[in-house]
Amino acid sequence: MIDTQIFQDKTAVYYTLGCKLNFAETSTIGQMLREAGVRTARKGEKADICVVNTCSVTEVADKKCRQAIHRLVKQHPGAFVVVTGCYAQLKPDTVANIEGVDVVLGAEQKKDLLSYLGNLQKHDTGEAFTSKLKDIRSFAPSCSRGDRTRFFLKVQDGCDYFCSYCTIPFARGRSRNGSIDSLVEQARKAAAEGGKEIVLTGVNIGDFGKTTGESFLDLIKALDEVEGIERYRISSIEPDLLTDDIIAFVARSRHFMPHFHIPLQSGCDEVLRLMRRRYDTALFADKVKKIKELMPDAFIGVDVIVGTRGETEEYFEQGARFLEGLDVTQLHVFSYSERPGTAALRIEHAVPPVEKHRRSRVLLEMSDVKTYEFYKRHIGQTMPALLEHSKPGTPMHGFTPNYIRVEVPRINSLDNQVVNVRLKAFNADNTALVGTILS
Repeated sequence: MIDTQIFQDKTAVYYTLGCKLNFAETSTIGQMLREAGVRTARKGEKADICVVNTCSVTEVADKKCRQAIHRLVKQHPGAFVVVTGCYAQLKPDTVANIEGVDVVLGAEQKKDLLSYLGNLQKHDTGEAFTSKLKDIRSFAPSCSRGDRTRFFLKVQDGCDYFCSYCTIPFARGRSRNGSIDSLVEQARKAAAEGGKEIVLTGVNIGDFGKTTGESFLDLIKALDEVEGIERYRISSIEPDLLTDDIIAFVARSRHFMPHFHIPLQSGCDEVLRLMRRRYDTALFADKVKKIKELMPDAFIGVDVIVGTRGETEEYFEQGARFLEGLDVTQLHVFSYSERPGTAALRIEHAVPPVEKHRRSRVLLEMSDVKTYEFYKRHIGQTMPALLEHSKPGTPMHGFTPNYIRVEVPRINSLDNQVVNVRLKAFNADNTALVGTILS
């Protein structure tokens, strides 16, 4: 039994690195602490508890985690410091030895964070609590409100794919999920709290159902029936799990937006083989074609990694040509980072950092052109946009169903409201289309 008296009138700060799933889980941790009597520290206030939710997708991410911990320890002297997340699971002893850290919690332990706080007395050295990969089995639910208008609903965790370059399965464990009934209930609660849009998050959400014997298609069909939620977005789904039935359902659904985020990672089949991906470029191109046939104005974002081991200049050029010919909207480009313990380290031909940077710039420039042309095609159209709160003296922003960012004059009463907007022209920095509110 946890004595919540020790948490009364205590304050906490939260710092999150990495993916949307991490942000959703941090929000749930914050709610857990608030229910125990801990309030979020105000700006400039010294906190009693610091919670850092870490990422370990790249070496740079590891470095940012360490920097964040050092910074919080300095800003909040004497605070009880808890570190969790992927870096904590993969390198618990390294994190525990950082000065000021008290407790390190792995993937299986973070849902029980309160149990590890004790009486909030500082430790001489940090203590690490983690589980072996085979013992990471529980699914911790999370449906959290973002800083703006949308909720993030965690539907799945873990991954069974073990791609050659990736440590996520070791940090998150095997694929597992909540039940459709429980997730629908969380969506209903979000609607009751005024939520208009929900983003479905997870590590490999198309793999939904491993735990419960259900399917991702069944899940989105059930969520589509929840009253009060006007929009759903699928955060990311593997191309081999994006079935034709899912695409067809999104095209005819009431509330799922014509917006897809699909990891490709390379446009070269030989590199995909080295990565141990479960598809080829022909399958990927077919998925894009099917989406565009049913939803010509759909936004399609694509993840790409440059400079992986084995990616020769010829392979990169081949992949770039494939991407150039794809009718997609935006490329999310990442430079390959070697991760300890991954199979990719056994692949010959390492790409120099300077060349990784060059390849990244090539694809980012390609992405800018694709996004600009996508936005340009919609100038003159009238589309509904869900508007977000803005600071005094600044315009409001929001997104159309197909994820075009719009900019309109600030009207406080329109925060979290869907309004029809006529799209007129690009704003000053080409990051949005300026619109006129029609209703």
